[in-house]
Amino acid sequence: MVSWGANRLQKQAGRLSAAFAPGLTARTGQGSVLQWTIVGVVGILLGIYAMAVSSLPPQWAPLFVLAVLCPFTAMIVGDLRKVLLGIIILDIPFQLDIHLGYRPEAAELGAIGGFGISATTVSLAVLYAVWLCKLLTRWEPRARPLLHASVPLVLYLAFSTLSMLVARDVELSLFEVFLLLQMFLLYVYIIGTVRTREDILFIVTMLLIGLVLESVVMIGLQSFGQNFNIAGVSSRIDVSKGAIGLGYRIAGTVGSPNVAASYLSLLLAPAISLLLTRLGRWYKWLAALAFGLGGAALLLTLSRGGWVSFTFSITILCLLAWRRGWLPRSVTLTIGVVAVLLCLLFGDVIVARLVGYDLGSAQSRVPLMKLGLRVIMDNPVLGVGVNNFPIVMKQYIRQEFGRAWLYAVHNKYLLVWAETGIGGLLAFIWFLLATIRRGWDCWNLKDRFLSPLAFGFTAAIAGQMVHMFVDVFNSRPQVQLLWLVAGLITAMRSIRW
Repeated sequence: MVSWGANRLQKQAGRLSAAFAPGLTARTGQGSVLQWTIVGVVGILLGIYAMAVSSLPPQWAPLFVLAVLCPFTAMIVGDLRKVLLGIIILDIPFQLDIHLGYRPEAAELGAIGGFGISATTVSLAVLYAVWLCKLLTRWEPRARPLLHASVPLVLYLAFSTLSMLVARDVELSLFEVFLLLQMFLLYVYIIGTVRTREDILFIVTMLLIGLVLESVVMIGLQSFGQNFNIAGVSSRIDVSKGAIGLGYRIAGTVGSPNVAASYLSLLLAPAISLLLTRLGRWYKWLAALAFGLGGAALLLTLSRGGWVSFTFSITILCLLAWRRGWLPRSVTLTIGVVAVLLCLLFGDVIVARLVGYDLGSAQSRVPLMKLGLRVIMDNPVLGVGVNNFPIVMKQYIRQEFGRAWLYAVHNKYLLVWAETGIGGLLAFIWFLLATIRRGWDCWNLKDRFLSPLAFGFTAAIAGQMVHMFVDVFNSRPQVQLLWLVAGLITAMRSIRW
């Protein structure tokens, strides 16, 4: 592989020498000298870069290594755009990021704790640079009208920014606005550049590969019961006590168990939807493997909200596919076999988690929601500032709150309203409903490729909307995956309209 990559690099250098020095090559016949000169210069620069990276703080090193590997990986693969999109997709479960100005005391209460610089940040910067160059040189086809499809998110971002005027802690607000801006740019890039079925299939395939890899990691953590930290990617296992005894809640590398559950549940319905298409066996086997491993990993999170979200989305997808006659026996058999195996392996855990005593985990959300409503009643229009709820909530605590658990309100809709005001809430709901409408439009096309995939993602987002009633949903993996999938559904609709 290394020698093949070196040969590929030499060929690329040969092309550069032919393009920029054709006269020299023709006159002297020594184009190979220029090629090896380029390779030598690149080697020296890489050596200097390696020494510079070794002197950086440990948390910075992985991002700088990734930045220098991308061009060479693109030379080997032959498509820089696919390499960077693949990095962005895999960066959702395997978070490679740092947080500038990190404030742990705010993060412990559910706020975004710093300016997040991630592999996604670096990849987006390069993708936009390439896209802009193509647009300016007219190599790229005329851009689609992006404003109409982006209006809800533009308004949501605007209301979030506007709420900074009333924020008690402006720096905390800037942390989340910076994250939302990155995710908005990702959304715009997807709807603006994904134009073919091959693009759709590549993104879906990478999402399922990420699901398989993360599920394997989570199952491995359950088996060995030990965390790891490799090249900036770290895992998490929470100890759980209650009716199920002393056990583990597996979060993998995504974040908390609830964040991991939302990641998994958003991709399981699309895995089934891929089985409803007429793609080849390789894709069907990938989808079946992703569904089986992802279902097991979802159970290991012990997240009831994630389980409800998954059940809701799969039920909607299968019912509508059955009504249209697109639910083959093989898919029904796959779902049935996976369900039976999981019940046999984890039946006691499932029952205990659903009906057993959970040390007040579910009840603790009720006081937080009441706290959120108090904040909303005092600040209904502009809110208290995006990402400011965790530091403002203490002044609304009354005696009946007692020693209840203090954290950001576990209801995304109340959290958005409390922080960004009624305008931010309406824009956020508009974004979700508009995405579902576009997915429904794709379903009505009755296209055996686009329709099942679009509706699989749509059903998954509907499940996420249910899960949002009992969780925070402000971490980067959750926001990034949701906005990427929304952009993908919009791009699918644009392919046929």
